[in-house]
Amino acid sequence: MDQPHPGTAHEALEMLVGHWLGTTELAASPWGPARTAKAEVTFTRAAGGLAVVQTYRHTEPDGTHFEGHGVFTVDPDHGETLWYFVDSMGKPPEAPARGAWHDAKLTVERHSDRGTARHTFRVDNGTLIHTTELRLGDAHDYSPFMTSVCRRA
Repeated sequence: MDQPHPGTAHEALEMLVGHWLGTTELAASPWGPARTAKAEVTFTRAAGGLAVVQTYRHTEPDGTHFEGHGVFTVDPDHGETLWYFVDSMGKPPEAPARGAWHDAKLTVERHSDRGTARHTFRVDNGTLIHTTELRLGDAHDYSPFMTSVCRRA
């Protein structure tokens, strides 16, 4: 059996690899008021370079926290980047988020019965920026939900 080899999309994920510290700005939403939390993100190579594992945690000033774990990989048949993500909110994803790289920016969308979450990841001048926008229910437009800005630790 021929072993798969990492390709261009896998190589693009390399820019995320490392340990990052910073803040997450959360917009007012059905899950709480606008607020700022301390953020910590780690991306690690896995599966012979065919995946990158993500660990995310943010801690709010009152000590409460949110955490999530993700796996990025590439769909070899379509070239799309896939993101499997589970978090401490307890509702598992129905399918992986799918997306692509454009101008050193990864954009993936996760669709569920609740709506669509669009995530954008980029590294700009040594700063990791992860934004999330939501389109809930019948909404036509996305609304900002969170922005994490972190630097390598």
